[in-house]
Amino acid sequence: MLEVKDVHGGYGKITILNGVSFSIPRASITTVIGPNGAGKSTVFKAIFGLLNIHSGEIRLDGKAVTRFSPRQMIEAGVSYVPQGRNVIPQLSVWHNLELGGVTASDQAKVKARIEEVMVQFPMLRERQRQKAVSLSGGQQKQLEIARALILDPKLLLIDEPSIGLSPNLVQEVFLTLRRLRDKGVTVLMVEQNAKAALAMSDYGLVLELGQTRLHDRAAALLADPRVGRLFLGGAIEDEPAGAGAGAPS
Repeated sequence: MLEVKDVHGGYGKITILNGVSFSIPRASITTVIGPNGAGKSTVFKAIFGLLNIHSGEIRLDGKAVTRFSPRQMIEAGVSYVPQGRNVIPQLSVWHNLELGGVTASDQAKVKARIEEVMVQFPMLRERQRQKAVSLSGGQQKQLEIARALILDPKLLLIDEPSIGLSPNLVQEVFLTLRRLRDKGVTVLMVEQNAKAALAMSDYGLVLELGQTRLHDRAAALLADPRVGRLFLGGAIEDEPAGAGAGAPS
């Protein structure tokens, strides 16, 4: 579905990505992990058209999208939820959702799509007239994800969804992403809570120094001692192989 082939790129003359390559299948969850400075968020910006790509290729459903603008990527079916809080706090939940369709020419379809999305997120329907600032951190993250779905994307890029959330809320957000996967949305996620993220993912990707180091099924990465030793402080290496792993049901 998504293919990234030997991509080099960065900001101005500064190169961050030094040959990233991977592919992910449709209707799956892939988690990107790695140390700070590995280029994880930069890969997302490259895919979404926010980065200067020096060389390499990005293909979506077989079509070259290497130097598409963000608007072109949205039109191609890609949505991006960046790191941090991205709701407009003083706007209502409904108006925040409307912003997800601001680039659409048919606003009647946007309103219909908001209604569809609120079926997936009943909490948002209950609070649609409330200001976003009144929502909890986990509810705001659900609002961000829902807003990214307004244009019915086939690929969702989500960067560090667990930041600032309690463990219970993290699991709630992960469950939301699994439900989207089950509805056919492909999810590519950067996540610092690597062990928990891999445990709920289908595939995992390890980046280091702007390069792909490992790319495998998530269960295989959870059982790989190199992942625990190099990227998770040995937390995984000390467990029996495959503990907590497995493809999502």
